[in-house]
Amino acid sequence: MDRLPCILTIAGSDSGGGAGIQADLKAITMLGGYGASVITALTAQNTKAVTGIHAPSAKFVGQQLSTVLEDITVDAAKTGMLFSAPIIEVIASRLVDRNFPLVVDPVCVSTSGAKLLKDEAVEAMVELMFPLADVLTPNLPEAELFTGMSIKSREDVFAAAKILMDMGPKSLLIKGGHADSFAVTDWFFASGLEPIPLMQHRVDTECTHGTGCTLSAAIATGLGQGLDPVAAIVRAQEYLNFALRAGFRVGEGGGPPNHAAPWLKERARQGVMSQVDVFARKLAAAEGAQKMFSRRRGNVAVALPFADNRAEVAGLSGGFFSMANGRIAVVGYPEFGASFRTASALLAARRLRPELGAAVVLSGQPTLVSAFEKAGVEIVWLDQGRKPDYIKVEDGGLEEWGAFEILKEHAVPETVDGMGDPGGIGREPAVYVWASDIDALVILLRKIAESISSFPEDE
Repeated sequence: MDRLPCILTIAGSDSGGGAGIQADLKAITMLGGYGASVITALTAQNTKAVTGIHAPSAKFVGQQLSTVLEDITVDAAKTGMLFSAPIIEVIASRLVDRNFPLVVDPVCVSTSGAKLLKDEAVEAMVELMFPLADVLTPNLPEAELFTGMSIKSREDVFAAAKILMDMGPKSLLIKGGHADSFAVTDWFFASGLEPIPLMQHRVDTECTHGTGCTLSAAIATGLGQGLDPVAAIVRAQEYLNFALRAGFRVGEGGGPPNHAAPWLKERARQGVMSQVDVFARKLAAAEGAQKMFSRRRGNVAVALPFADNRAEVAGLSGGFFSMANGRIAVVGYPEFGASFRTASALLAARRLRPELGAAVVLSGQPTLVSAFEKAGVEIVWLDQGRKPDYIKVEDGGLEEWGAFEILKEHAVPETVDGMGDPGGIGREPAVYVWASDIDALVILLRKIAESISSFPEDE
């Protein structure tokens, strides 16, 4: 196979596995790089605290770095925890004549509050490492430390950036994760360019251990693969944001991002396709199922874990139709991106109910609406009169807007089982029912079917 670009991480080891060298190597691997390492310090660390730090001699750190560079072609590198002035000095001396891009993450304090840079090393970091940086990536507390100023506003960020850029880096990314804001805005600065805000949705999670390490390693990987700094940063942000959404606790303290999230999503593809196929087969074999569905084309939607768009939601390529003989005609095969309206409703609902994973569109005729009520299935009907003019009815626009609006405004959104669309010109009334997964969706449909069968035939 083709050679993977080698990304070198020069940082401390985290025995808890969430930050430092361990986080760097995971991120590098997931983004398609080959990770090499120089270990600057050993930490006794878990999710709650750093209980001890043991640093090898600066001479041995230098020996690690020289040995790697003598044999392995490095395409990009990053530094993290450098701990002491002697270690910084030996690393800087060996990187000054490098021929690859370098990301400098000026790590000072761990997520749990432990100091990872000695006080006497701050000056060495500024004087020796900052001028070597192709991208310098301080968070707000680090930017405050190195500039000696308080950063509370955008104007403060710009003022701090000027001070930091005067210290010699080619470019600068001031990370905004510590700011009190709805979104996270990282500001990119480079000579000759206007400041560039790079925004991501804030993830409500306690699994933030190692985020800075992960981001800088991901940026270095992008640079090593030939991306320009802004493109490398944007891809790194997207990767970190996804890993944060998939984060999980590994101990009693805050957990790390889930570095394997992209692989886990990809691995789930075959299972999701199988779920759609089994659902279609059961639907086609079910007698009397047509009572729940309209004559127009319907579809099912099953989302990958942490799906972001319709290309990550599977449905039937042709959909299904209610037939007069009491059966459902299933057309096509499972395919990602095949479901438009149903997938749009599901994705919009997941923005407020991320546990939702499957949805199907049912008829909105009065008999079925009565069955919903009898089965205790809560459907909230969208008010089309409130739809903004810029929302298009075509291609799932109405469903996306409607599902998000009804859940956003509902007092207890977790109790809502679906959205009703009263229909319009050329559109029959429809109900989009959702559930946590395909099995829960089937159980919900059975409840509705039992309610329908209990009605007298003339209803």
